[in-house]
Amino acid sequence: MYISMACFKSKSLSLVAFVLVIICALLWVGEGRAPFACDPNNGLTRGFKFCNTHVPIHVRVQDLIGRLTLPEKIRLVVNNAIEVPRLGIQHYEWWSEALHGVSDVGPGAKFGGAFPGATSFPQVITTAASFNQTLWQEIGQVVSDEARAMYNGGVAGLTYWSPNVNIFRDPRWGRGQETPGEDPLLAGKYAASYVRGLQGDGAGNRLKVAACCKHYTAYDLDNWKGVDRFHFNAKVSKQDLADTYDVPFKACVLEGKVASVMCSYNQVNGKPTCADPDLLRNTIRGQWRLNGYIVSDCDSVGTFYDTQHYTKTPEEAAAQAIKAGLDLDCGPFLALYTDGAIKQGLITENDLNLALANLITVQMRLGMFDGEPSAQPYGNLGPRDVCTPAHQQLALEAARQGIVLLQNNGNALPLSPQRQRTVGVIGPNSDVTVTMIGNYAGVACGYTTPLQGIARYVKTIHQVGCRDVACGANDLFGRAEIVARQADATVLVVGLDQSIEAEFRDRVGLLLPGHQQELVSRVARAARGPVILVIMSGGPVDITFAKNDPKISAILWVGYPGQAGGTAIADVIFGTINPGGRLPNTWYPQDYVDKVPMTNMDMRANPASGYPGRTYRFYKGPVVFPFGHGLSYTRFTHTLAVAPKEVSLSLSSNNAFKNSTWSSKAVKVSHANCGALEVGFHVDVKNEGSMDGAQTLLIFSKPPEGKWASVKQLVGFHKVHILAGSKQRVKVGVHVCKHLSIVDEFGIKRIPIGKHELHIGDLKHSISVQTLDEIKN
Repeated sequence: MYISMACFKSKSLSLVAFVLVIICALLWVGEGRAPFACDPNNGLTRGFKFCNTHVPIHVRVQDLIGRLTLPEKIRLVVNNAIEVPRLGIQHYEWWSEALHGVSDVGPGAKFGGAFPGATSFPQVITTAASFNQTLWQEIGQVVSDEARAMYNGGVAGLTYWSPNVNIFRDPRWGRGQETPGEDPLLAGKYAASYVRGLQGDGAGNRLKVAACCKHYTAYDLDNWKGVDRFHFNAKVSKQDLADTYDVPFKACVLEGKVASVMCSYNQVNGKPTCADPDLLRNTIRGQWRLNGYIVSDCDSVGTFYDTQHYTKTPEEAAAQAIKAGLDLDCGPFLALYTDGAIKQGLITENDLNLALANLITVQMRLGMFDGEPSAQPYGNLGPRDVCTPAHQQLALEAARQGIVLLQNNGNALPLSPQRQRTVGVIGPNSDVTVTMIGNYAGVACGYTTPLQGIARYVKTIHQVGCRDVACGANDLFGRAEIVARQADATVLVVGLDQSIEAEFRDRVGLLLPGHQQELVSRVARAARGPVILVIMSGGPVDITFAKNDPKISAILWVGYPGQAGGTAIADVIFGTINPGGRLPNTWYPQDYVDKVPMTNMDMRANPASGYPGRTYRFYKGPVVFPFGHGLSYTRFTHTLAVAPKEVSLSLSSNNAFKNSTWSSKAVKVSHANCGALEVGFHVDVKNEGSMDGAQTLLIFSKPPEGKWASVKQLVGFHKVHILAGSKQRVKVGVHVCKHLSIVDEFGIKRIPIGKHELHIGDLKHSISVQTLDEIKN
């Protein structure tokens, strides 16, 4: 272990380091690694066509399937696939996780020996707040480097069931932290970017690792007031399914070219998602043309038989899943009941072959039947490529970009180490480590806590105030007040952790847990210097009390900022970094969730029933902080340099949709000539302040007034870094069919005719969409 740790940490080019790297390599090669399939030195497999890399993959796949017995096939469509020694096939574990770094949550990856840990990036909700597609792809590239290195070392697989791209519909959802937030376009862009980073450039149909977008679909409830995900039937309209819930998955498949999609536990409109051919075979594989495999969430096939009682027999459940389009079962159910399903004539062996072909095709695209990986692409990656300084620097940069400045009264931030020489650091999250990486995380390379980060700038006085986030009454409050009275400034780090929000743990309310609010208010009253409130959480928190407290100078949301979170927090507080993050979800007041059950899946408001709607797109009530909110230490202004005022839409058929009133007229997207309908806007963004900074330019569209009107929807975003006093021109492309369309109650996309309002930064601009032909439906 001592040598392995040395291998892990040695980055120097010194002779000693070189020797250590050689020792590492020897240990790595010999440390319990199973032989790889189709090794050229294996005389047993040398003549098999499926091992011939010069033969097309589909031919190799059929050759391999033709050599398998039925019992072997059945044991290959579950996550812990068996070995087939006579064909040189080793056992393979499909289940690995890489939500924000290689994780050991699934059984497919293990830390230890030459691989004691991996770079742990911020939780997804934090990274999403950067609104930076380049960053997301870079993180995916680093994670896949480390995943490949661990695979080469025999301690990880190449199939990773990440990312989670479900819409963060309800602020109480315990797994919302894993997602890119509440907006479909944002979630879709994140999905495609991260997947491209994980899977590589796709040259020659090859995959670096195989990503998986989950959990399809309308899954965003785990356990709320006795309703759990295993029993929940999500009643979703065609409009909301097409307009919201399916959007990120569609982007993941069509734009990201993802290799896998995972179906969820819940039912959608009375059908288990993993048993619904309309969702799997017809939509994912049919309409979207998935080039890969469909996997169940773990034990969800068993769930729709045992728990949901969707079929009368387990054999019917196995057959229903395979006929629906499922290829791989995370769990033992298909291994136990597929043989019976075939014997009963519920499915054929050919149905099983089709599922198996999708699985083996992905494995071959990964090079898993090409022999020992050292001679393959990425075969040179090893222990020295995990937790490198560059990877850890990217984790720090991601944390910096994800921090959101919510409030900054009187420009209290940044603090000055010269004026605020002693800082009190208080709160249950002020000196945490694993809390910072959220869930589905691995073993981090190391941690810098908020206390440690701040201590790099100034002298600190530390007092937790609460022993944990549950925060009992009067729990060390007095000691915290004493610290606040002594310090030149006070930083309170409060919020949530996995004991409050996690998988299978939804929140009941949105307030700070326990007596944290009392701690914050008492410390603020006692403080003699500025008070900085730092919220560490995945989901939103109602901190209206702090927002309205004149003693609280500034508020930061840092999400779960990853292994380097403490450094990033301190860098923002002391102005080394100018914050540029934006909230990826709406922060509601507590009374919102008092009125809205988690089980209501409707996105749109219903004034007649008093239902207020969900997310910034449809909710019109009061908020604590809105979607997209985020301040900076500098001031940006926007000017439209090029701004078209109208666009003509030509029709491809005699099927324009026309109602009697002009305000409700709209054209089906499928009837429009969409090819060249992107409208270009040029926006000059100027940094008017004295500090360099990054500006996130958000572009929203709002349809014409009338039948089609919603609040607004995000149609684009651009991250630009601008030096103090300088200006940068940003080209914004608004595509009429993609960005100015709406989805009607039947799930059909239409382009409303008339004046659309664009919100570009703090600017508003109208663009008129007209048809060249008016053809009666």
